[in-house]
Amino acid sequence: MRILVVEDDPVLADGLTRSLRQSDYAVDCVGDGVEASHVLVSQNYDLVILDLGLPKVDGLEALRRLRRRGSKVPVLILTAHDTLDDRVKGLDLGADDYLTKPFDLPELEARVRALIRRGQSGGGSLLEHGTLALDTAGRRATLDGEPLDLSARELGVLEVLMLRSGRVVNKEQLAEQLYGWDEEVGANAIEVYVHRLRKKLEPAGVTIRTIRGLGYLLEKPPNA
Repeated sequence: MRILVVEDDPVLADGLTRSLRQSDYAVDCVGDGVEASHVLVSQNYDLVILDLGLPKVDGLEALRRLRRRGSKVPVLILTAHDTLDDRVKGLDLGADDYLTKPFDLPELEARVRALIRRGQSGGGSLLEHGTLALDTAGRRATLDGEPLDLSARELGVLEVLMLRSGRVVNKEQLAEQLYGWDEEVGANAIEVYVHRLRKKLEPAGVTIRTIRGLGYLLEKPPNA
């Protein structure tokens, strides 16, 4: 899952980016509202963490522009000003949640998980595909009720494929969900993750097809 952090304090921005990457999210970071608006036009994200006190264009205006374009990406607002007026303005403009500085990282990460679950799977944390199940909150997968031993990247690929079951997902789409701008993606990395997943899933009849020239498709279960 891919997150955009919009924060002008470099220390806080770096801390958020590192923490979220340790939790296996792909994270990009920008430092002002103008750049955020430009990026959000050209890139897709699963969540935006948006500071209100931004240079050039403040967070509320960046949020207003985002919603005017019809984007429904979940937005978590960060602010140093915990006033009722600020909260009301942010929520009225389309924010999904609100967190006041200073905050504890475990609370922020819990809110991140909840917002991404809500945006990607209608609020539930459990994705199911026949006998395959993925708990997106706990980052655990099971097959026929037995735990699957998957790396963080394998879990990320599996989550994207399960969310788009029955649809082709290309390598670029997978890479966008797994890596930030400044993380180098090896040419064959996605192929390796898919190959490893196949070896673990196919004995139970879960098939990931390669659609030559297009990408990968997680076939729907026979009774779906």
